[in-house]
Order: sequence, then structure tokens, then C-alpha cells
Amino acid sequence: MAISARRERQLLEAATPLLLPDERVEMTSLAAVGTVSVRKQVLTAAVVGILSAGTVMATVKPRPMYIVLTDQRVLFFDGPNGGRPGKLLVNFPRRYVSAGRTKKGFLGLTYITHLTLEGQEQNLKVLFPVQHRKDGPKFVAALPMTH
Repeated sequence: MAISARRERQLLEAATPLLLPDERVEMTSLAAVGTVSVRKQVLTAAVVGILSAGTVMATVKPRPMYIVLTDQRVLFFDGPNGGRPGKLLVNFPRRYVSAGRTKKGFLGLTYITHLTLEGQEQNLKVLFPVQHRKDGPKFVAALPMTH
């Protein structure tokens, strides 16, 4: 399921002033971007558990971001819990981005890929949640594959 028409309109309103001349949008989606270390997950759970005397559990997860794929760039906008698109967080020239490993997540409900940025050692994990998992293969197909 693609993002709602209202969210897509809001996202395009945020992206349009940032587009270069003759740049056109090819797709939009919402995904969790980045990774959270096991150390941070354990530390957060321990601190919240101690402070709440064990009555509350906490988890940390990658940041939700709206993705705008244009014919020239990949733009990531803040996506606070799937709400109204926020500010532009980062954008990459498309010629420097390639898609790496892809796989289905837990029970096939999510779609995961790793973006490789030319000149960078670390990959950027992009997880398309259940509502947007069908956007994952379209996004990956639009980018060159990492070798």
C-alpha cells in the first residue's frame, strides 16, 4: 500500500521547492532508515526498566523517513511516526547510490535493503514496513545494484 494521497501531496509540497530544474519525482514512500545498535537497545530497556520499577518496557527503532526518489537524487524527509512530512534530513545524488542486499524481514512482512553510498564504508539500512513493503522492490529496481 503506497502512502495516502494526502501524505503524498504533503510530501510533494515539501519536496517541490527543493527540486532542481528539470528534476522529476519518480516515486515516494515511507521507510525506517538506519540501524539501532544492540548496545543502545539493551541500555534503553535497562534504564527504563529501572526507572519504572519494571512496569514499563521500552524499545528503540530506526527513524521513520519519507523517501522521494527523483531522476537525479534520493531525498529523505523526517517522517515522525508516519505523520506529516517534516524537514529534509539528507539527500544523495542518485549516481552515488546503489542498492545492496535485499531480503524479506520477519515473516515476510517487511522488505529490507542496504544502500551503498560511493566512498562510504558503511551501508544505510532501509526497512519498508508492512504497509509499504511493495515499494521496496520498486525502489531497489530503480537503483543500480552494489557489486
